[in-house]
Amino acid sequence: MSDLNSQVMAALSTVIEPELHRDIVSLNMVRDLTIAGDTAKFTLVLTTPACPLKDVFLSRCTEAVVGKVPGIHKIDIKWDAQVPTDRKIHGRLDVPMRSIVAISSGKGGVGKSTVATNLAVALAEAGARVGLIDADILNPNIPMMMGLGSGHPRVVNNKMLPIEAYGVKVMSTGFLIDPTKPMIMRGPMLHSAIRQFFTDVEWGNLDYMIVDLPPGTGDAPLSLAQSFPLTGAIIVTQPQEVAVSDALRSAAMFDQLNVPVLGIVENMAGDFFGTGGGERLAGERKVPFLGRIPLDAEVRKGGDFGRPVAVVAPETPAGQAFGTMAQTVAARISVVMLQTADVIPLNVIG
Repeated sequence: MSDLNSQVMAALSTVIEPELHRDIVSLNMVRDLTIAGDTAKFTLVLTTPACPLKDVFLSRCTEAVVGKVPGIHKIDIKWDAQVPTDRKIHGRLDVPMRSIVAISSGKGGVGKSTVATNLAVALAEAGARVGLIDADILNPNIPMMMGLGSGHPRVVNNKMLPIEAYGVKVMSTGFLIDPTKPMIMRGPMLHSAIRQFFTDVEWGNLDYMIVDLPPGTGDAPLSLAQSFPLTGAIIVTQPQEVAVSDALRSAAMFDQLNVPVLGIVENMAGDFFGTGGGERLAGERKVPFLGRIPLDAEVRKGGDFGRPVAVVAPETPAGQAFGTMAQTVAARISVVMLQTADVIPLNVIG
């Protein structure tokens, strides 16, 4: 490395990643530095495609280098992203996915599947490779919400191919059953079905696997947490106290299972259900508050007609809230993984 390159790297080492509180050079976020005349060109590898901080990085890198390193008057940044890989997954699953995030709620009817759907499509819109498992085996709603009600997966080389919509790969028992007949299963059968969605589906490489759990603290979340290395769980609640008290039990369950709670989402906020319950719960549990989704008829229409509001109406208040929530969740996942010993550092991510 030339002396000028070394000076630029030294200058960039003063730029701190706001979420991780470490400098971008030691995190190996700076790649392929070259000097062309008075311009320093390099690639900045973010920890998620959904990162909202590009303007912050551009400003701080410019301030650190331009006018501080002799002869350098401009910088030219190429943006890239690599989601960190959770080492627990890398070591235990023969599935090429970097993180597994469970979406949970203490009770039904709080919009958990709506949050899971819109989170998945918002991450995909940002450029991430996303899978979505409908682990509510007995009452699958994801196919309808993703506009895939008539879908049926093909089988290639003894593995099912997930069905894709809005850039998200989806698997659900809703693709495999007669929708007019009830699903009746005991615990071991639920465990087997959830496991097959990981092992018998050809997912390809994924940055995020979003798993929509059934409500409560029963067999499905226990089977998932005990069988697969979860990166973390997101708890969805409505603002009112009855929903918050049930969400508290869901969060406590993941604590007992040693699964990090990534944060709380408050859904359906507004005059009808009130506001603040989810944020208060996050404060009491000392976990991040990931966002407040307003009660909006467009969200309901999106679910009924298979058109997630995060992608078809991102300009609406609910669409904007889901987009911001996805950025917050992605950042939170990166922080959780890179602040623990159970991650593969950025410099060895493939």
